[in-house]
Amino acid sequence: MTDARPEPSAAAPAYAVLAARLRARILSGALPPGARLPSEQELSTTFGVGRSTVREALRALSSQDLIQTVRGVTGGSFVAVPSVGHVSANLETGVTLLAAADAVTVAQLMTARHVLEVPVAGAAARLRTAKHLERLRAAQFDPAGAEGPETYAANQAFHLVLLSAADNPLLEVVTAPLFRVLSHRFGRDRAPDGFWIQVAADHAELLSTVERGDGPGAEDAMRRHLDHLTAAYVQMDRLRTV
Repeated sequence: MTDARPEPSAAAPAYAVLAARLRARILSGALPPGARLPSEQELSTTFGVGRSTVREALRALSSQDLIQTVRGVTGGSFVAVPSVGHVSANLETGVTLLAAADAVTVAQLMTARHVLEVPVAGAAARLRTAKHLERLRAAQFDPAGAEGPETYAANQAFHLVLLSAADNPLLEVVTAPLFRVLSHRFGRDRAPDGFWIQVAADHAELLSTVERGDGPGAEDAMRRHLDHLTAAYVQMDRLRTV
């Protein structure tokens, strides 16, 4: 695996150069998750830098959630062990910043959801358990009283369960931030007339196909659902900018 970040320039501070070299070793697997890094003194000797430079480099790696420092006699700096939730949260931050800077549009966010969530629905129909079905039923809501953040939360919960049912943590990492960003963007806006009625109907159809184990049917239902969401979100986004 190669490091996607550019190497620091020759004029970069010594701590940044050291941090980049250690980061490359972590991402290449030379320092695997949970591995203990050499001591400050060992790093200082190996790389020919002062201990203050080592500390700054370790702080930089810690700020990137690449290492964790444990205090005490048996402590030290250890390569972080990643979790789906942690990686997903970091990705959400980046997607949120892109959306806030208008580097990606609502339509583009929804296109990404189409690419990811349509096959997710098919996999969920094939792989779901009784527990998943129970959670999908619990995420249904009455559209008559639907409005605001609470209903967006129920909508998000439904999609999160489908992601879980697809049994692929990488899909959760990549997809969940997209609809959380959209939820935050529109959670306090008034949805178009009939929006929540359509969402509730779409979710009911998706639930039915997943209950039957109908993979192609679930994919078709998700495709229609995302089409409905895209039209509504684009309309809401236009109103926000007027």
